[in-house]
Amino acid sequence: MIQSMTGFADKNFSSPSFSLKISIRTLNHRNFDWNYRGYPIREVESRIRALCQKKISRGRVDVTLDFSFSDAAKWEVFINHELLKEVLTSVNRAAKNIIGDISLSIDTLFNIPQVLELRRKNLSEKDILFLEGCFVKTLDELIRVRRREGRELKREIRAGVQRIQLSLGRLKKHAIQQPEIIREKMHHRLQELSGDVSISEDKIMEEAVLFALRYDINEEITRLKSHLGFLRELLSERQREPVGRQMDFVTQELFRETNTISSKSQHMTISKECLAIKGELESIRQQIQNIE
Repeated sequence: MIQSMTGFADKNFSSPSFSLKISIRTLNHRNFDWNYRGYPIREVESRIRALCQKKISRGRVDVTLDFSFSDAAKWEVFINHELLKEVLTSVNRAAKNIIGDISLSIDTLFNIPQVLELRRKNLSEKDILFLEGCFVKTLDELIRVRRREGRELKREIRAGVQRIQLSLGRLKKHAIQQPEIIREKMHHRLQELSGDVSISEDKIMEEAVLFALRYDINEEITRLKSHLGFLRELLSERQREPVGRQMDFVTQELFRETNTISSKSQHMTISKECLAIKGELESIRQQIQNIE
C-alpha cells in the first residue's frame, strides 16, 4: 500500500471528566520513532503507542495531548505540612531580631516551592478507554491524510516509470547498433596488434570475446526491464503492506544497471538515454523517500 510518511491531524474531544485535544504529526524516518509531548499520562502512553504501531510501521510520530480537567474531584491538594512548619518556624525566629511584625500572606506561603502541589488523580479505566477511542479517531484521520498524499506520490512515480519504459524501448533499438560499433573497434584493435606480424586464430578469438564482454549491454537491459516490472508491481493495488523499503532497494538496482549500461555505451544516443533514465530515477527516489 502506497502511504506517505508525512501527515498531520488534530481533533478536540470532551467527556464529563475532561476536554482533550490530540495532535499527531508524522515525518520521514527510517524506522518507527515515537515522540510523546504533553500532559504526563504514565503507563497509558504505552497503550496508545501500541495502537499507533498497528497502523504505522515507519516514520517519526509526534503526539501531543492537551487536557483540561473540568471535574474538581479529579484533583487532590497536597500540602507539605513539615516543610510549611519549618518555614513558619524560621520566620518566627527571624522576627525576634527585627523591630515590627512580620506577616506572610497565603499566596506567598503557597508560592514557596514544594509547599503546595496540585496533583491529578490517576485516570480511571473509563477515562482511559475514552482517551484511547479519541486517539484512534485522530489516528484514522491522519491515516486518511497519509493515504491521500500516497495516491499523489503513486501517480507521480507511475508517470516516471512510464517515461523510463519509453527510454528503455529506445535504448533497446539503439543497442542493436552496438555490435557493429564493436566490430569496427575490434577491427582497429587487430590492426594495431598485427602490424607486420601474423596473428593466430586463438588471439583473434580472444580479442573478439574481450570486446563482446566489455561492451555487450543486453543482459543489463534485460535486468533493467525486470526491475522496472517489479517496481510497477509494487505500485499495484494488490499490495497491502508498506512497500517503501522495497521500492528504495529496486530503485538502487535500477541505478546500478543504468550506470553499467552507460559505462559500456559506444553510442552517443545510448548515453543520452541513460542520462534521461537516471534523471527520472532520481526524481522517483526522492518521492520514494516519503513512502512508508
